[in-house]
Amino acid sequence: MYILVIDDEVSLRRTIRTALESMGHRVVEAGSLAEALQKSGAEKPDLVLLDLRLGRESGLEVLAALLKASPGLGVVIITAYASVDTAVEAMRRGALDYLPKPFTPKQLAELIDRWCGRAHDGDADAAVLESVEPAMQRILQTVFTVAATEATVLLRGESGTGKGMVARAIHARSRRAVGPFVTIHCPSLSAELLESELFGHLKGAFTGAVRTTEGRVALADGGTLFLDEVGDLPLPLQPKLLRLVQDRTYERVGEAKEYTANVRIIAATNRDLEADVAAGKFREDLLYRLNVIEVTVPPLRDRRGDLPQLIDHLLHHFVSRSHKPVSGFTPAAREILLRHRWPGNVRELRNVIERGVLLCGDTEIDVTDLPPSLTTTLPHANKLAVGEPVSVDALEMEHIRRVLASNPKLEDAARTLGMDTSTLYRKRKKYNL
Repeated sequence: MYILVIDDEVSLRRTIRTALESMGHRVVEAGSLAEALQKSGAEKPDLVLLDLRLGRESGLEVLAALLKASPGLGVVIITAYASVDTAVEAMRRGALDYLPKPFTPKQLAELIDRWCGRAHDGDADAAVLESVEPAMQRILQTVFTVAATEATVLLRGESGTGKGMVARAIHARSRRAVGPFVTIHCPSLSAELLESELFGHLKGAFTGAVRTTEGRVALADGGTLFLDEVGDLPLPLQPKLLRLVQDRTYERVGEAKEYTANVRIIAATNRDLEADVAAGKFREDLLYRLNVIEVTVPPLRDRRGDLPQLIDHLLHHFVSRSHKPVSGFTPAAREILLRHRWPGNVRELRNVIERGVLLCGDTEIDVTDLPPSLTTTLPHANKLAVGEPVSVDALEMEHIRRVLASNPKLEDAARTLGMDTSTLYRKRKKYNL
């Protein structure tokens, strides 16, 4: 991913850059509006991280200038807790989200996963919601049927399966499609800050609340409120969410006035909520209210029939964005993609294919363009054998892997394989062994 970090503090920019680059992203920095416009104009970034306190320049003015120059640009606000109200105002003016300081690398990574490239991902998301698997087709039929109703939906499934994409598909097919789709990521903040983010707060309600601010419930008026990872919602906040789900009413922090919420609620979780109820971590009555329509999104390993289509769709998507002359995969690379179990699900598949497109130096993505984790975790126990419906490259890679494993010296392995050491060295590099 190409990410632009805008902050006037050089040390903070470098810290964020180091963290992002360690995650495999390409990062550029800017310390002013002029520099930001120049760098975002030269090559449109997938995401912008913008600090609201930018020297003498107003972060809100910088946001407006960026969106005017590049409509649809994804901007996430970085802000101190004391300016959360300003960050929410930035969202009203077009920002995707905000990340309060101080934040950890894990929180930064979660934010990138949620938002990076969202503005460009319509076609790729649509591919995830197409399936040849009967079980997935039944699930999608349920999703598209319930979309026309106002029913609360609970999406279950492992991380990375595409629950957020399903939520957006429900919204897009509902009567509220012309309204906003607002996401609140429940594990992102403390209970106090999350309550303010969700419901808003009155001026003076807490230290740093310098103005009255609407929360995301109000931002979602007329549309859909998506509660991402609702199972991680702090227990003290659950009664207030229950009131919202049950009665569509709420109060801002520091204010006794009751507000009515005109929103449709969709929630998602990767947790076993019934076990959390038994452990006293999640309210049973809230579970019942959220679980009006339950949809379980299957992991990618249970959608093997969809893998070839997904791989090709995502390849086309990222090639179109990068403008690189990549036409496909070598047989060995495709074999690895089809055999991998994808514990990170669709999110992992997207990241692997994007990485392959960016690193590919030829017209086809090869094994060396894939992450080492894919080749080291390849299920060798599947016992590849002559005559199986697999490529010659896949057989060669597995044979070389086994010979290398049984010969401590490269020269001995080369002698067994009937090739010289330099040839074996090149093949090891090719297959990332």
